[in-house]
Amino acid sequence: MKKRINLLIFILTIGVFGILNTEMGVIGILPDIADHFDVSVSKAGWLVSFFALVVAVSGPTMPLLFSGINRKKVMLLVLGVFVLGNIVSIFTSNFTILLMARMIPAFFHPIYCSLAFSVAAASVSKEEAPKAISKVFIGVSAGMVVGVPVASFIASAVSLQMAMVFFAVVNLVAFIATVLFVPSMPVGERLSYGSQLSVLKRSNTWLSMVTVILLNSAVFGVYSYLADYLKTVTNLSSNSSSLLLFVYGGANIIGSIVAGKLLTKNAIKSVVTFPFVLGVVYVILFYFGQFTVPMIFITLFWGILAGIGGNINQYWITSSAPEAPDFANGLFLTAANLGTTFGAAIGGFFISELGTQYVVLVGFLSLILSLVTIFLRNYMASPTKQLSI
Repeated sequence: MKKRINLLIFILTIGVFGILNTEMGVIGILPDIADHFDVSVSKAGWLVSFFALVVAVSGPTMPLLFSGINRKKVMLLVLGVFVLGNIVSIFTSNFTILLMARMIPAFFHPIYCSLAFSVAAASVSKEEAPKAISKVFIGVSAGMVVGVPVASFIASAVSLQMAMVFFAVVNLVAFIATVLFVPSMPVGERLSYGSQLSVLKRSNTWLSMVTVILLNSAVFGVYSYLADYLKTVTNLSSNSSSLLLFVYGGANIIGSIVAGKLLTKNAIKSVVTFPFVLGVVYVILFYFGQFTVPMIFITLFWGILAGIGGNINQYWITSSAPEAPDFANGLFLTAANLGTTFGAAIGGFFISELGTQYVVLVGFLSLILSLVTIFLRNYMASPTKQLSI
């Protein structure tokens, strides 16, 4: 039984990695795409921003619409759409078609990810759920930060098309593994749309969403410009910067593992402590980021915290609506993507006005505001309710 559960969680992790890899891996090959399709790099950037925007819009709705269908069939549908979208991306020579081949799968992105978290949590006891989810989050972390340098390496070493083949192969592996090893998972008791949407009537749900937007803004508002920071502030070479980006990605995965243990042990304390610890890291980054050796340790610890933060975000929203897990996970994906978009925009503003070193200001401001919403939610919940969460 335990082996079957571990295999199921592993397949979900691969599936989530494939989907996040398709979304974020393109960042590493934007210059190659711009050259190949004869468009500007900023226009090629639409492949990332439009994808994230579609995910943010479809996050609350698509998981809700598919919540009553056999979960294995839904997973196969989503993975199949991603495989087809990747195949079209490999062979098209038209940028508009490439954009559509990414935007259509983006609508299905929240369905698989929200299901992966829900299925992982449901496969174990309530106490062990954070650990199971943290394992799936390894796929999220790997897809978001490891896929970028891997795709970039393949594109430079072989070709742009082979980098896109990499995206397709990962999704195809997840599809085949789901067909062969994931059991049929019919929905036992289907929740009505009304009962799921009713969680939006709670102030706790909205406070949790705002918190996630702010915490993701605090992490990705700064991380989005890490490569530029390493180049202009730390004065590292391209190879050294790539190596540190790998360090950040590996640390992110470690953070996901650590988060499962922290949230299982004391979730509320972990959430409250997180902004303070990340704030300290940003203070150290601001004053010592120009020095290479301190920057190595800062990046390592920052990456671990970012991995922990992703798990905290997912927990914070789903714990506010435990009776509608699929819908709550959709809300989490929407809030996380909005936070990334918001943070990157504000971070870019601080860089243009004050310089790259001051990008940490978006992190500070987001963390201060997140503490307000965290304490508000805790204040509004009675001690009994907090313990039950």
